[in-house]
Amino acid sequence: MTDKLSKIWLSSPHMGGREQHYVQQAFDENWIAPLGPNVNGFEQELQKYLHTEKKIASLSSGTAAIHLALVQLGVDKNDIVLCQSFTFVGTTNPIIYQGATPVFIDSEKDTLNIDPVAMEDAIQDLIEKGKKPKAILAVHLYGVPYKVDEVHKIALKYDIPVIEDAAEALGSTYKNKFCGSFGDRGILSFNGNKIITTSGGGAIICPDQASKQNAVFLATQAKDPAPHYQHSQIGFNYRLSNLCAGVGRGQLEVLDDHVRIRRNINQFYKDLFKEVPEIEVFETNQKEVFCNNWLSVIYIRPDNRLGLSKDSIMNALNEKNIESRPLWKPMHLQPIYQDHNYYGNGICDDYFENGLCLPSGSNMTDENLERIETSFKALLHQ
Repeated sequence: MTDKLSKIWLSSPHMGGREQHYVQQAFDENWIAPLGPNVNGFEQELQKYLHTEKKIASLSSGTAAIHLALVQLGVDKNDIVLCQSFTFVGTTNPIIYQGATPVFIDSEKDTLNIDPVAMEDAIQDLIEKGKKPKAILAVHLYGVPYKVDEVHKIALKYDIPVIEDAAEALGSTYKNKFCGSFGDRGILSFNGNKIITTSGGGAIICPDQASKQNAVFLATQAKDPAPHYQHSQIGFNYRLSNLCAGVGRGQLEVLDDHVRIRRNINQFYKDLFKEVPEIEVFETNQKEVFCNNWLSVIYIRPDNRLGLSKDSIMNALNEKNIESRPLWKPMHLQPIYQDHNYYGNGICDDYFENGLCLPSGSNMTDENLERIETSFKALLHQ
């Protein structure tokens, strides 16, 4: 029966229609390179969308953006970087690229993001040991803003810069200010499953033009201004192509529509589980926030009367060709990081064990939602 049902994806690319216009323009003008009008236009349009004076450099991935942010903030061998444990490995790996050491911080229940209390405990403990952290990596998980005021107040108190991982939060705001514009550096991702995509890509948000120029310099192999190829420092091949930037320009034109649809899907799940105490749709308790609801997250209460679990729901949906996914496995539980220090009380462990991401793509149809609803009702009343 499954092979007769079309796949309902967790979050697939959703084209708006204008992407081909910009890509065709690149072909017509022969700008098939990591520079060109689409690169410049995409960066300017992102800056305008975010209502920021900060400068943006488009790159090949969000991971590349984090790496350059660490380089620009002087993170080097044997330095310590505090990092939210509840995240994708792309947040963490660039710390290792620099020869630095990640120390993982638990989440708090209001946002599922970095816990300011555990973060300050870690800072104080590490300073006492003569190992003051060089940077903090905080993530807006699933489009939910972290506790910006609390996190940045602590960072300022100890004079530690913050890299703001807004890979999942384009379109989300905190106190009417867009995510990505709070940190000493901000990063965005345009991977294929994000709220808008360039197929693969990202961006670093820099405080000024000089730091943007430095990011572009580093992202284009750090070529010195000489008539020959001369390099005085290590660079990287991290620049976004003009073709991919063209896709991004078209996607930006429908970003607000994508946010609206994903928020409607999140409300669909809230309505669906309104009378189901076993399942809770995650919603932040923070005030003055606007979430893009990139992915809708449910929490299945342990030891519930129906015997539901993350795995049983995922398997039942898979039988109907509906994709779902566990929440990110915390970094301190990953085989490659399990020997690193961790500060917290196991909040992210609990949500990994009992949480699930449900289909949230902005290109889902009414028929898709009906099939999801029917599948859950069958599961809940079996």
